Amino acid sequence: MTTENTPAVEDDLPEQLRIRREKRAGLLERGVEPYPVAVDRTTSLKAIREKYTGLDIDVATGDIESLTGRIIFKRDTGKLCFATLREGDGTELQAMLSLDKVGQDALDAWKSDIDLGDIVSVTGEIITSKRGELSILANSWKLASKSLRPLPNDHKPMSEETRVRMRYVDLIVRPEARAAARMRPQVMRSLRDTFNNYDFIEVETPMLQVMHGGAAARPFKTFSNAYDMDLYMRIAPELFLKRCVVGGIERVFEINRNFRNEGADSSHSPEFAMVESYMSYGDWRSIADVTRTLIQNAAMAVAGSHVVTHADGSQKDLGGTWREISLYDAISNGVGETVTALTPYADLKKYAEKLGMKIDPKWVTGKLAEEIFEHVASDQLIEPTFVMGYPVDTSPLVRAHRETPGVVEKWDLYVDGFELATGYSELIDPVIQRDRLVEQAQLGAKGDLEAMQVDEDFLRAMEFGMPPMGGMGMGVDRLLMALTGLGIRETILFPLVKPEVE
Repeated sequence: MTTENTPAVEDDLPEQLRIRREKRAGLLERGVEPYPVAVDRTTSLKAIREKYTGLDIDVATGDIESLTGRIIFKRDTGKLCFATLREGDGTELQAMLSLDKVGQDALDAWKSDIDLGDIVSVTGEIITSKRGELSILANSWKLASKSLRPLPNDHKPMSEETRVRMRYVDLIVRPEARAAARMRPQVMRSLRDTFNNYDFIEVETPMLQVMHGGAAARPFKTFSNAYDMDLYMRIAPELFLKRCVVGGIERVFEINRNFRNEGADSSHSPEFAMVESYMSYGDWRSIADVTRTLIQNAAMAVAGSHVVTHADGSQKDLGGTWREISLYDAISNGVGETVTALTPYADLKKYAEKLGMKIDPKWVTGKLAEEIFEHVASDQLIEPTFVMGYPVDTSPLVRAHRETPGVVEKWDLYVDGFELATGYSELIDPVIQRDRLVEQAQLGAKGDLEAMQVDEDFLRAMEFGMPPMGGMGMGVDRLLMALTGLGIRETILFPLVKPEVE
């Protein structure tokens, strides 16, 4: 309620916002609904564009349609007004309003009431203008939704932070944002189609879990009032998907949301989408073949080719077979010394210090080796590359390498300098698995927040017999990064951002 000493909220608004609110109030006073429950719409702008391709200049089709769109351009003259309507997919069409067709009152109302950003319904004949522009020549029009805020100025593009925070505006004004949003469902369909061709079954597993596991990551913790117990947000679906394999779903996958209470940067988000799959009677190499097919089919789905074009105009060839390198060979090349999985911690520490790396005292030997690899080699892996053979002490759910001691049969797939996917020959021996998880629990007791816990139910499932299998996890958001060259916050429609500070 406004008093003499308390100005109305509108008095503090910028001029553009105040004027638009005044227009809204004026519409209501005249009995015009600025937000009607429905407006006329017989078809889409895209359908009109497709139906009337190739019309000659200055043609009247005789076809009457009712079209809707957001006004992104408006030019008012004496007896003829022009506007550009845009619908959600970015399709645009010119609207023309003439005095002889709509009358003086409707033309004056259009000029005074309608602003850029408003959504309108226009009914009229489909024509081509004297310049050959496909248009709708209005017989009548109606406001569908009044925009109380002006759209960003073309001469002053939004910053990345603003685009992420106000994705709804980003989608209105920037074709790249619309393309990225529409690419994701194409990729999802492609992933599901490829899995279906390999006879995988899609399942859903819990997001709320009694204990966290399936990855080395710090979880989000929550509390259930109904069960009076602590729960964890899922960091990975692995342990539940493996239960499915025990139960006889021999080829299984899930496209899932995961939550990791860790840092955020150009390739990490606290909440992210991942696809994870397990293939009975496969191993790390057969699941690598599946992964390559998934990625190449996704490229075909969005680009019609294995060669994709990134946002900066550069092209990336994801076709063919991809090269493989050894993790420890890459480390050896980076530090100038021979390094293996049996190289002592002290030597690795010496190499890391020489490289100027900051070392976390809680890192185990394998973790330090992986961090050295990240430091010396990962950003050089631009073409798709499988990095083969990881340390056993950082891979508690993976089978030991058949030939190389201290190494497990695990690969990480790098593209454009970031990890896109990881694959394994899965550990299926419940006795060894228990030992590995006990070691993890001991690390957790020493303060390792990423260590796994001993999941007794998972171990019980393994004791019923788990077939040999290959497993794979791939970030969906990172797959979009590989296809577009965008950062992770541009591939996630609504990434987590801190609240605005007033």
